Amino acid sequence: MQREDEDSMTPKRRFLSGLFGGRVDRTPVGNVISVATVEQMQMTGSYFPEAHTNPEKMAKLAAGGYEILGFDTIMPYFGLWLEGEALGCEVNWGDQYKLPDGIARGGLYKEPDEVRIPNDFLERRGPRALLDAIGILRDEYGDRVAIVGKVMGPWTLSYHVAGIKNVLMSTILKPDRVKGFIKVLKEVTVEFGRAQAKAGVDVLMLADHATGDLVSASTYRDFLLETHREITKRIGCPMVLHICGDTTDRLPYISQAGFDCFNFDSKVDAFKAREIVKGKISLLGNVNNPKTLLFGKPEDVKRETYYCMKAGVELVGPECAIPTRVRNENLKAIVEASREYARAKEG
Repeated sequence: MQREDEDSMTPKRRFLSGLFGGRVDRTPVGNVISVATVEQMQMTGSYFPEAHTNPEKMAKLAAGGYEILGFDTIMPYFGLWLEGEALGCEVNWGDQYKLPDGIARGGLYKEPDEVRIPNDFLERRGPRALLDAIGILRDEYGDRVAIVGKVMGPWTLSYHVAGIKNVLMSTILKPDRVKGFIKVLKEVTVEFGRAQAKAGVDVLMLADHATGDLVSASTYRDFLLETHREITKRIGCPMVLHICGDTTDRLPYISQAGFDCFNFDSKVDAFKAREIVKGKISLLGNVNNPKTLLFGKPEDVKRETYYCMKAGVELVGPECAIPTRVRNENLKAIVEASREYARAKEG
């Protein structure tokens, strides 16, 4: 699938150069979230739910993003709950058609001083599997493909261990409670992020779901902006932020948070996003999942990809973790669009 003989750059060099707004032979195609499909599971023999916690199966399925789809990245963390389970949450790991979810959406703790981070956190099943999978992928692909890690931010972890309702209500009624959860749980983010960097990722994605569907831009500013600045400094490796939903109103803050790139949702217009961030941060996005990738045709995917590239988005890819029923041909269409767009510019 790769057809790398057409390219003058390796996938790794292309993706990293695009991440920092540098020169590229064509627009990089990357995923910092899951692009695992049922088709890829069938082709690799690695299926959910085993691929969430078995490092060999995790690595084999993740490699499909490069080997089968032709993306410039390999990202082996497919869901949101590796940290949550390690912290004590009960997790439904789903099946090949469904990503994992936490039972009752968290609710382990009511107050931040109750939170206990296990001393063996990194050795618990989920974190250990991901670190081992990164090592496998680093040995096999690290010289030519960008290996991407993923870690949950303290806002998402607060949802997991304290419950979404508790956190959201507390932003208004007891803001110090929320800030307390963030202060404690950011240490999980930093510890796991540093461990992935040490294991060999080229880029780390931080998912922190302060989406416009749930909280205001001022909530991001008041509760997360300084913490994100601290996290990016302490982890130190190249980092991408992902927040679902319409984040247009908080893009000015996100562009100041210390990340190198923002993976944005299809609810955000690509031209508008570029106008707001003013080159302060690279953008990765934002092909629609539930409509275009899942039910559209390759030409629909290409149309959205072209729109992103015309807007000047530095890296293209899905807006979020894809439904596993998405057809491989639709994901390959993003790569094809990148090649076609580059050829058209040359001609």
